[in-house]
Parts: sequence; structure tokens; C-alpha cells
Amino acid sequence: MALLPLPPARVFAELLPPAAGEGRSRAREAEPGREVHVSGCAERSAAPDRARVRLRLSSTKGAAGEARSSVSRRLDYVTHSARQRGVLDKNVTVTKDFSRVENGYKMEAEVCITFSDFEKMQNVCNLLIEKLGGSINISPPHFYHAPEAVHTLRCEVCLAAVENTRQKAQEVCQLFGQALGKPLLIREEETKEWDGQTDCHLSDSSDLLTMQQRIERATIYASSKVFAIFEIKGKEKGKNKLI
Repeated sequence: MALLPLPPARVFAELLPPAAGEGRSRAREAEPGREVHVSGCAERSAAPDRARVRLRLSSTKGAAGEARSSVSRRLDYVTHSARQRGVLDKNVTVTKDFSRVENGYKMEAEVCITFSDFEKMQNVCNLLIEKLGGSINISPPHFYHAPEAVHTLRCEVCLAAVENTRQKAQEVCQLFGQALGKPLLIREEETKEWDGQTDCHLSDSSDLLTMQQRIERATIYASSKVFAIFEIKGKEKGKNKLI
């Protein structure tokens, strides 16, 4: 999930006098009223904070009641086990389907459980496999991010890029014996987002992927590039002028 990048700024840093007719109000505060133009970037990542597991139960019997009863007993055990281990009811969704088949009836149920604690998820799944065996089908977990986690990542990477830009401006000013003033402009020029998917031919639903591989593939990365203009407040005390 990548955003179309804007043309990047190509200036590392430059010290510029104000344009004619500009900067007069700032001249009283900044000596001699010059500016430093810098760009900076940052990159951050966030592992998934949610996992969704689907569990399927089914039974085909000659009598309708027997098919329903077979699935209902196992379904009650699944929901009870999840609840006992701290899974909230709002994170559990159950759907049922009953149909007539040749020489009998078929009852199916699917349970979708959302976890924010991956260790708890593994404990619940291991218990159900141990107790229900082949009578339950558990799909590989689907890892993803809650919307607020993505928003937090975007904010963090932008703020980190701004901080890196400020540090770069400060270092440039110090190099020339100047003091960094207030920011006059801060602009995010480029953002990118991508996930940890590789060229591996295995899909996320493949049983061959380990838990750690699934988490790595679901991890999202974000980068931000920022351009900023700062005032220069004149020479720092004790610094020799280099220009």
C-alpha cells in the first residue's frame, strides 16, 4: 500500500539571504536575517496488533436433529473455551448454515475470533485441536493492524522526519558558527508505505508459513521526507566565523 511520491527536494542545506522586500520584520530578531533550507527523512515499522482466526465445524447425518446437535455441542465448547480464556463476546462471530443433502442433512458453523493477544490465540487454538481433533478445522491466523495503529505509525514517522530535519539544520548552523532560529516552513514532501511481503510464492493462507513468518509479512513500514526552512539567529558565542 504505497502512496504516489511527490518530487523530492534535492537540497541538503543552504544558507540564503531573504528575498528583496521580505524578512524585514524578522530582521530585528534574526541576525542577519538569513535562512537555512534542509531536508530530512525517517523510517519506522509496526508489527500487526490483531489476528483473526476462522474455525469451521460441520456434520452430515441422516436425521436433521442429529446434524444440528453434533455441531451445536462442539460450537458451545469452542465459544465457552474462548470465553474462559478472556476472549470478549464482541470479538467472536458465529454463522450457521443448514441444508438438505443426498440421503440426509448437513449442518455447518463458522466461528471467527479476533485476538489482540497472540499468545492467547495460540493457547485457544492448541486447546481446541487437542480436544476436538479432526472434527474442527482451524484456518491459519490472518494478522493485520487496527486503524489506530496505522495512524500512530504515520504520525510517528512524520514527527521523526521533522526531528531529523531540525537536527540537521542545527548541525549546519553550528558548522558555520550560527544559531538556529524558529522554523518558517515545514513541509512533508514524500511518504511511502509498504508491507513485509516478499517474492515468496507462498500465500498467507499456506500452512507452510510459520507464525513468525506471517507476522513479518504483515508488518508495515512507513517512510517520510520533510523539507523545512529555519531562521538563522546570528553567530553563537564562542564560535569562530567560517564564512
